[in-house]
Amino acid sequence: MRPRFYGYLDASSKKGRKLSKAQKLKQQQEDEERKLQEEEEAQLQAEREEQERLERERKEMELERLELKDRERREDELNELRYLLEENQTAVTKWKSDAVEIEKWERYMRCDGAPDPAVQQDINTYISLWRDDPDVNITLVLKQCNLALQLIEELEALLRDATHPQEGQKYQEALINLQELIHSKHHLTTEEILKRASENIDTETGNMQTVVKDDNLTLCLWANLKKNPRFKGLTFEEAGLAFELPKQLAVSDIAVRILHTHYDHLSSLARMAHLRIHTPSHRSLAGGEELPADIDAPEQGETKGEEEVKEDNETQQQQQQQQQRVDKEVQSIQGSEGQKSAASLQSRRNSARLAEGQGSQVQTQMDTLSAEEDLTSPPVQLTAMDHGVQMVDLMQYTPLGGVYYYDVFHLPPQAHQVNGWEIRQLLDERLQVFPYPMEKSNLDDNEALTCPPVGVSVTLPDSVIFLESPHVARWDAAEKQWRMDGITDVSYDEAEAKISFKMDSFQPFVLMQETYANLPFQSWELRPLGQDSALFTVNGALIDVSIMIQGNQCMLQSEQERGLPHLMGKWMSGPTLQRAMLNAGLNIFVNEYTDRYVSTCGKDPLTEHAAYEQMALFSSACAFSWSKWNAKCGAEHLVMQVCEHHGPAPAPKGSWSLYLLGAQRSQKLEITEKSKDFSPDHYPGSEFHSTFIHMLQDDMSTEGIVRTRESSYLFIDTVQSLLCATRPLMYS
Repeated sequence: MRPRFYGYLDASSKKGRKLSKAQKLKQQQEDEERKLQEEEEAQLQAEREEQERLERERKEMELERLELKDRERREDELNELRYLLEENQTAVTKWKSDAVEIEKWERYMRCDGAPDPAVQQDINTYISLWRDDPDVNITLVLKQCNLALQLIEELEALLRDATHPQEGQKYQEALINLQELIHSKHHLTTEEILKRASENIDTETGNMQTVVKDDNLTLCLWANLKKNPRFKGLTFEEAGLAFELPKQLAVSDIAVRILHTHYDHLSSLARMAHLRIHTPSHRSLAGGEELPADIDAPEQGETKGEEEVKEDNETQQQQQQQQQRVDKEVQSIQGSEGQKSAASLQSRRNSARLAEGQGSQVQTQMDTLSAEEDLTSPPVQLTAMDHGVQMVDLMQYTPLGGVYYYDVFHLPPQAHQVNGWEIRQLLDERLQVFPYPMEKSNLDDNEALTCPPVGVSVTLPDSVIFLESPHVARWDAAEKQWRMDGITDVSYDEAEAKISFKMDSFQPFVLMQETYANLPFQSWELRPLGQDSALFTVNGALIDVSIMIQGNQCMLQSEQERGLPHLMGKWMSGPTLQRAMLNAGLNIFVNEYTDRYVSTCGKDPLTEHAAYEQMALFSSACAFSWSKWNAKCGAEHLVMQVCEHHGPAPAPKGSWSLYLLGAQRSQKLEITEKSKDFSPDHYPGSEFHSTFIHMLQDDMSTEGIVRTRESSYLFIDTVQSLLCATRPLMYS
């Protein structure tokens, strides 16, 4: 077989595929076309770059022109804004001063015998006379207590407005004395009713049970006259309260009291007792860093002279005296409401140590935060310990619905009728607390030292709203604070608005809710309804709230029915409505501590405050609303939607424009809420202004500008106060 030369044949085939002249010509044409296209693209790119450069230069020149124009009129705009604000503030200050004088005159003209709480001699005389009054009739005592509660409200208002420390100390002392006296009178009337328990026996149970109600309290009493070992508990239907007792108490000579005060004096004691635990956040609306109340901040190089040292010593003495009065008040209230026995106190301490060992998750009193803390960081979990006891943080939780005093007493000796004579054993001591858990000496030798917890059920008060399941806290008399440990078998029925639980001993307790459960806001809107009328709406985390503003009066509007009937549709001043909403559990208001518990946008407080001032000035003619870009524009800027609007109907969707506010300049933005990315570019054809109101005037009608100038100073002040109290630009 002859060999084959494949390599030679392959070489011949390659030569056979050589490009033809036509193919070479075509390839050359393609190369020329490609080169020409590249040259055209390069030329277009150069033209685009040149156009972009020219556009940048044009924008820079336009910005320079606008900035120059803004600087030229800056002083005039600032002076006009300053004049408007000062004019309104002067008018508001005068109106408030006149209102105080009118109130004083009206009080003087009433001549109803009630003392003037601002006059120390009058209030001290009233307290002395009432303390010496021997009358213990429940109807008369409750009437006197209601008057005392009105005086306490007035003293609290005076204390809030007090400018001098000695003046505030005087009001606080009178307030504490009145609180102590009210509790003492409750104790005396309880004793008087129990002394006559045998005269009011229930024929069905053989025991005595009674309920006394008025506007400010509900008193439930049960006297164990029959000592039935099968007795488990009792429900006070008309009061929405019930209790459960173990067998040891069912066969004992006792009386049970549940006193529900619709007010809360214990939490105020807790705040006074731990006055220096909290320090305000350095990001206040007033601006600048705030120091803790107990820290002096002398200027650099400043030394304390003899006068300063003397003032410091006087301040320390006043603080010590104040703390002693608080301690005395707590002890007095605990004594009047029933001192716990040593065994009971020891039991609570044991349960406290046990709870600590198990690692309770309750928030405790806060450590002071560093002034350099990042404002945009999430809330810090604070677990500071105070004397080894975990406390309820009254900044994080708010007591609602008043205090429930849950007590067990030795039943006083009952009277006996003998030959027409009433014979009653008189005791040297007044009404005494029955020790529970019981001491070992009180138990039979063959009875195990076991004291089951005592149960209680509460129907939630109609005057409050719980946005979430309520928390239960008990009063720790030793530490003068609320605690959430030591409470077991908690059961909450949302449909029936009823909560049941058990405690190791008889103690005062409250129902609590997270203070800022409804924050941060999802959105907000402030729109005019007419001249000196507006509607402020907040879409909260759990519930939406609207507040109608008319002059200096406000009215709450909400779809929530339970817990708010006493507030809905009622006109009241802004501060009064704010306190009423807080007491009802509907909180949309913030303070200097809120940013420790709620995530925020972290805005400059001075810029934010200036925005609220100017929004209030134009709130009769402009609608303002939340913008998603406010969280993306940085801490030094604010973004909101604005449009001119006059009628009561909602503003049309297409009428809104975005505005960027800074410390030095305000401008209208080119982007919209539907834009993909944030851009600070100003709206074409618009200008820069040094104030927000002058920026808004560029797009407003003459009618709208006139309406802003005719706004009432009381309306402006009310709107501004509401905005500053809620701070929607930071907490949404």
